[in-house]
Amino acid sequence: MPNLENYQSPFSWRYSSPEMRALWGETNNRITWRRLWVILAEVQAEFGLVNSQQLEDLQTHAEDVDLERSYEIESQIQHDLMAELKVFAEQCSVGGGIIHLGATSMDIKDNADVLRTRKALDLVLEGLRSLLLVLAEQIIKWADLPLIAYTHLQPAEPSTLGFRLAQYAQDLLTDWRNLSTVRQGLRGKGFRGAVGTGAAFADLLGVDKLPEFEKKLAQKLNLNFFPVSTQTYPRKQDYEVISALAGLGGSLYKFAFDLRVLQSPSVGELAEPFGSKQVGSSAMPFKRNPIKAEKINSLGRQLAQLPRLAWDNASHSLLERTLDDSANRRTMLPEAFLISDELLHVASQIFDDLHVDTNAIARNLDTYSSFAATERVLTKLVKAGADRQIIYAILREHSLTAWQAVRGGALNPLADLVCEEKAFLEYFPAEKLKELMSAEGYIGDAPQRARRLARDIQMALGEQENKSGEGKKN
Repeated sequence: MPNLENYQSPFSWRYSSPEMRALWGETNNRITWRRLWVILAEVQAEFGLVNSQQLEDLQTHAEDVDLERSYEIESQIQHDLMAELKVFAEQCSVGGGIIHLGATSMDIKDNADVLRTRKALDLVLEGLRSLLLVLAEQIIKWADLPLIAYTHLQPAEPSTLGFRLAQYAQDLLTDWRNLSTVRQGLRGKGFRGAVGTGAAFADLLGVDKLPEFEKKLAQKLNLNFFPVSTQTYPRKQDYEVISALAGLGGSLYKFAFDLRVLQSPSVGELAEPFGSKQVGSSAMPFKRNPIKAEKINSLGRQLAQLPRLAWDNASHSLLERTLDDSANRRTMLPEAFLISDELLHVASQIFDDLHVDTNAIARNLDTYSSFAATERVLTKLVKAGADRQIIYAILREHSLTAWQAVRGGALNPLADLVCEEKAFLEYFPAEKLKELMSAEGYIGDAPQRARRLARDIQMALGEQENKSGEGKKN
């Protein structure tokens, strides 16, 4: 439990995984800065700018982060990276004097942000992959189970549970591909100084050595650099990352919102897991509130706002640099990933133990499916020679009568009304009409499409797993 005497962000202890929190924690941030300083020195050593004793000293103290001392210095100089630099230099009696040679703050900060973003995307993709594989299994399991589908929140025609789940999976597979593309395309700022020209390094090494110098840095970091950058990498990259995460949030939001509708007692077909000791309400002991789905909707709504902030940062980056993105990026980047991580965690909890009430599904289908069957009756009667407009009018009249009965709590009488209609009996016997009014089989190729998508997911993610080692070498 954290120290709550002062304000703590809920993301510090309540939401997201320990791995994602640690990744965006300040200790890891400082270690990443130090790693970049060491790598810079390692490459500079190859060009004769740093000797072996200096380099060894830096490598020895690379993880000796002392936040208390760094914050003490920062309170005086008002610059977090320079404070960390001074602490690192204090710890390195031999190599401290060459740390940060030729660099500017954003050579360290921006490349560090990209490295953390890349690791964070790997965590998100890992969580999304696991969720999609579980969802694929659910799709296959329920591919043939008929249910009543809804349009405008009104009963429409039959579908299957597997086909409904496939809609969510299809969106999430799109998110997987989008996030994978963004991850593969991540690029760092490079080491190019105050306005991106590399002037300081050119003075130290000579202009002709800059391409080789930067190539070696990129190889050590396993990170491609933008061909052109200013004092920062283009903030459009942040926008692309945040937008892809928001897209994932939107897909999970839709599922969670639908689940809340389907979990309501009036429908009752699906439900999120509810613990044996879980409390739904302080006042109403019977309540089974869908708190997991509601959490997804709440945090997803917050995530949806962040692309606008990233857009502003990208669009308002005046000339070669302004600092008006700095403060908000301290929370925007971490919280976008912390929210995404929590959304995936909660969604996985739901799908791992999704409750399917087959009795409620059958009851709703029995209540409403005969309305959908009227389309089938209409087409068959017209094909047999009946006048479409006359048949449509009769079916409409019987349907309205049936709706009144259902709303009054009676069983749906529509099938009986159709089977007893004299105008229809001129073309088909009552037995045939009864067969046509059974709409459970009126599901087209929904089961086949659902299974096909599930197999596509399994194949795509299996191939991605096989290529994951290769895919992370950029």
